[in-house]
Amino acid sequence: QRITVARAASAEQAQRVTIIMNKPIGYVSGQAEDGYEPASVLVRGERHWAEDASGIAWRREHGRGLAPAGRLDIDSTGLLVLTQDGRIARQLIGEDSSVDKEYLVRVRSVRGGALPEAELRRLNHGLALDGVALKPARVWWQNEDQLRFVLHEGKKRQIRRMCELVGLQVLALRRIRIGGVQLGALPVGQWRYLAPGERF
Repeated sequence: QRITVARAASAEQAQRVTIIMNKPIGYVSGQAEDGYEPASVLVRGERHWAEDASGIAWRREHGRGLAPAGRLDIDSTGLLVLTQDGRIARQLIGEDSSVDKEYLVRVRSVRGGALPEAELRRLNHGLALDGVALKPARVWWQNEDQLRFVLHEGKKRQIRRMCELVGLQVLALRRIRIGGVQLGALPVGQWRYLAPGERF
């Protein structure tokens, strides 16, 4: 079989945009629920980061048809990807996705005292959620009250549930990287475009 892509379709695909947002607390990543607005309502011209280096100019149609490529809980902040491009959505949330995600997580012990080394090892590998073993993660102390997590999967409220299993309460959670794309200095509540040449 010989498959060709119409020139007009290629041009339309090239015009689809992907948005990198620093999601604030209080917004859901997908559809509106329980009276909370989706983060996509923040994709407006006045919230476009002034230091966006992509070279792409804001157009109103860029705010339409955006789908979240992965979830970020309502009480979490950080890097959220919204895209009009189905290829990027599949790359980030498809069943065979291998793109890792990195988080800074401020915690406190509910049992008092320091987290035993054995429990830190369990966070890295050895926990299960809903009867299913989690893929190996990389988890280490960033400072005395903050852990850094690198995950290769994204189950619902995964980090919070992992922490509960080892006696930690999550006080704040921020996603700082997805694959090769960093949150960087993007302010909370603002967004930028995925730049040409920037890859997850």
